[in-house]
Amino acid sequence: MAQINTVVLGKDRAIKLTLTCLLARGHILIEDLPGVGKTTLANALARSLGLSFQRVQFTSDLLPADILGTSIFDRGTSAFRFHAGPVFTQVLLADEVNRATPKTQSALLEAMEERQITLDGTTRPLPSPFFVVATQNPSTQLGTYALPESQLDRFLMRIALGYPGDRAERALLAGEDRRSLLEGLSPRMTEGQIELLQAAVRALPVSEALLDYVQALLAHTRTHPDLVHGLSPRCGVFLLQAARAWAFLHTRTFVTPDDVQGVLPAVIGHRLQPRHTTAHQDNRALIESIVESVPIP
Repeated sequence: MAQINTVVLGKDRAIKLTLTCLLARGHILIEDLPGVGKTTLANALARSLGLSFQRVQFTSDLLPADILGTSIFDRGTSAFRFHAGPVFTQVLLADEVNRATPKTQSALLEAMEERQITLDGTTRPLPSPFFVVATQNPSTQLGTYALPESQLDRFLMRIALGYPGDRAERALLAGEDRRSLLEGLSPRMTEGQIELLQAAVRALPVSEALLDYVQALLAHTRTHPDLVHGLSPRCGVFLLQAARAWAFLHTRTFVTPDDVQGVLPAVIGHRLQPRHTTAHQDNRALIESIVESVPIP
């Protein structure tokens, strides 16, 4: 975290949430304006963790085969040979994912959910760990396609970086080029260590009282008058995974309600469907009302 902070300035919480998502074996969606550091964060994360990294720039003419790969006939062997696409990596940056058509967006569904792809009747596993960092521009910008609910639900978290603070922006303007700093980053971990940490997060105990609290949060959204529908059981599972990872990052050996509340906006914000929306709705007020309405055990 300290190393990534030297490249992505003034974004401690966003960096912590991104690492939380990785430790919880989820995927993250970063929604923000171009130029605020989304790509830099993904690249710095991959380099600092010693993981392989691929970037796919999503455009309106991108095809599913451009992501997954394709089989090409080899005359020498008189057989088809599979050429793997960029999805066969450990950290995949799906840049501006909402500029691609829905058909191309859906090509990532199986990869994100099952950590494998199926092409030509053959199932091929993806490398481990596998972490998708997708970025999207605000829906008000030209040339964007809204992500369907099924695609949004595959992301454990959605966050925004926002503009840097005054001190961080001044350091960016006066400092070294970010690309040069990225090249100087060295791995601080190995993929084996990351998998051990992910296993430790999954093993973190959760009390019955905390399960009651999470279940009460889910139930409250299902009767909330300002919501079209409530949160699914899968969202509850994701929330517990993220809370475990958040507690782990804070060196706790058990999960507390504060851990649940720490990750709650990032986990449920993109899953809530208000009855009355605005162009820049981020559901912040709704989430605050949910937290205030459900008592902590």
